[in-house]
Amino acid sequence: MTRCAQALVQLLEGYGVETVFGIPGVHTVELYRGLHGSRLQHVSPRHEQGAGFMADGYARASGKPGVCFIITGPGMTNIITAMGQAYADSVPMLVISTCNRREHLRLGHGHLHELPDQRALVAGVCAFSHTLQHPSQLPEVLARAFALFGCTRPRPVHIEIPLDVLEMPADGLDLRPRALPAAPAPAATAIAGAVELIQAAKRPLILAGGGARRASEALTALAERLQAPVALTTNARGLLAPEHPLLLDGVQSSAHGRELFAEADVVLAVGTELGETDYDFFGLGPLQFKAPLIRLDIDPLQILGLQAATVGLLGDAEQGLLALLAQLPQRGADGAWAAARVSRVNALEQAGWTAKQNRMQALLDTLRDCLPQPLIVGDSTQPVYQGALGYRAPTPNSWFNAGSGYGTLGYGLPAAIGAKLAQPLRPVVALVGDGGLQFSSAELIAAREAGVGVILLLWNNGSYAEIRDYMNARAVPLLGVDILTPDFAALAQSCHVTHHQASNLQVLRELLGQLGNCHEPVMIEVDAATFLAD
Repeated sequence: MTRCAQALVQLLEGYGVETVFGIPGVHTVELYRGLHGSRLQHVSPRHEQGAGFMADGYARASGKPGVCFIITGPGMTNIITAMGQAYADSVPMLVISTCNRREHLRLGHGHLHELPDQRALVAGVCAFSHTLQHPSQLPEVLARAFALFGCTRPRPVHIEIPLDVLEMPADGLDLRPRALPAAPAPAATAIAGAVELIQAAKRPLILAGGGARRASEALTALAERLQAPVALTTNARGLLAPEHPLLLDGVQSSAHGRELFAEADVVLAVGTELGETDYDFFGLGPLQFKAPLIRLDIDPLQILGLQAATVGLLGDAEQGLLALLAQLPQRGADGAWAAARVSRVNALEQAGWTAKQNRMQALLDTLRDCLPQPLIVGDSTQPVYQGALGYRAPTPNSWFNAGSGYGTLGYGLPAAIGAKLAQPLRPVVALVGDGGLQFSSAELIAAREAGVGVILLLWNNGSYAEIRDYMNARAVPLLGVDILTPDFAALAQSCHVTHHQASNLQVLRELLGQLGNCHEPVMIEVDAATFLAD
């Protein structure tokens, strides 16, 4: 007999799922019966939040949904923060949980792991949540989830399966994956309206966000066709090559960047919310576009958002960019201002960096230049904030972090583990502060157990330094920010992980040269005070 749990695993295999993150519990053992003998790799984090962050990193690095098996009750409350991060950054994540037997739901009789309403609990951090009432619903509900991941704004999906339904027979179900719809292309009339605005402009500007992650070639081609400066959000880094003359550093929130934006006579925003943490990090106020604004986005609510579009292109970023390319001619000599203006703005920005910022930027550039095509996954930590200003990622989807948007702590290490599982042949660096690591340090031994060769670069300043600086700037008495930190060398040893100390850039370069694409996790601890003083 094929049970519902086994049918679920077979369907996941059919949709191309290769890895599942989860912690077995008495409410999920039927799922593990289904996993046994399947092609799916199972990874055991040490906390359900870690499972969610691993799935997030896996999804960003692979382009496939990250999948989690989670117990009802505390498992779901534990994973909600990770779902919130994925929801904010439009990351496809499939969370499959159990719930109590159907006859016990929402009665409050005190059954194990009981919650009044799990679906209500997760409603704000997922695209949809569904309670499976019978195995016959499984093929349709899973198809809905994978269709959402592929042809609209991807966000977490939650499917809960009552314990009695998990054990039901599923013989006779068609377990072949369904044909999924393609993402829509923008309407031809909207493309024509955008082309008219762009052709009339002499100083076009492109703002690209994470929604353009899969459209690097089309974006670069359009920027070159128009000779348009390009500003990339955190989640869009790498869409233009690091040395590209039209690539702006992270100037969206700075006065110099705002001045350049004001010079534009048409703005094309592609796959970006135009949100505060990418475009107003320094509190200059919301963007004020004087020029016509064209918004290309898969989400109609963004096109109609706070920065309302003059012309809205609803659809897939790559298809929209290719449609524009097909109708826009190469710009003539009147576009020569762009590269010179980009160079000047970038130089002005870098000239304003402090010595501390320059040292952190040198650390980031060293990671990029001393490792072959590295993928850097960051937590909310000071070098990551510097990277939002100056890091030039070598390729798309090779720089992402929790330093913007939802902005959770504890993301970096587990997300890097997920990314390394997705990209085993690339070096993956988890860039984490001492405060953030204490949120998820247990996942270090999970990485060791799974044989995941992530490089944990620990920025140790013995505090929640960014918050300490924020309090100091506002004359708030310091409280709760100067924290006691573990002996990280001993922590690494206890997790069977090799520990290294890097006191300066030269030592770091030598270590990176030795480690390369390691096959087991390692920790490189950087004492921030020593490193910055060198």
